[in-house]
Parts: sequence; C-alpha cells; structure tokens
Amino acid sequence: SRQATINIGTIGHVAHGKSTVVKALSGVHTVRFKNELERNITIKLGYANAKIYKSDDPKCQRPVCYTSASSTKEDNFTMNGYKYSLVRHVSFVDCPGHDILMATMLNG
Repeated sequence: SRQATINIGTIGHVAHGKSTVVKALSGVHTVRFKNELERNITIKLGYANAKIYKSDDPKCQRPVCYTSASSTKEDNFTMNGYKYSLVRHVSFVDCPGHDILMATMLNG
C-alpha cells in the first residue's frame, strides 16, 4: 500500500508510559537492550511501525471502528464481524525520559 507515514515521537518524563503506549498501538516492545530491560527505562531511541485501520460499517461506533496492528498486517481484514481498511501507516520514535537523556536527545 502507498499510504503516507506519520512520524510520532513520544517524549515525556521517565516512567510515564511512553513505551507502554507505543507497545499497545504497534505490538512492538521498543525497550530492547539488556541494560534498558534491567533498569526498565529507555536509554536509546526505540522505533516501531504500526497501521491504523477504520471500519466504514455504520453499525460500528467510535472508538470500536478504529484499531491498530503491526505494520506486517494486511491492508484489509475482518474482525468482530466488521471489515476494516487501512487509513494510515504510523512510525513511532520512543524517546528516553530521564532529564539528562532528554536534554541530549533534544539538543541532537
């Protein structure tokens, strides 16, 4: 599919759920390195891709008419009796939350 990609950076304080939100939307756990897993923090930038889908069925009410899945899922599928179509590709950048790491990330 040839949908435009939206890049979304998750920036915030440590332990406020940035990586958890990315995992919930994309299915990708962005904390990958041993040191990060041991400390339960993001030290290096994490990346995840996802697809956002919408059902055009008039019986499907918000927010149920929207869903997300990994970027490997097909562009059209049926779930819970509703047909879903691809709306957008999304790319997440999961940024570190510690003050020193955030300053480094923001300053380049």
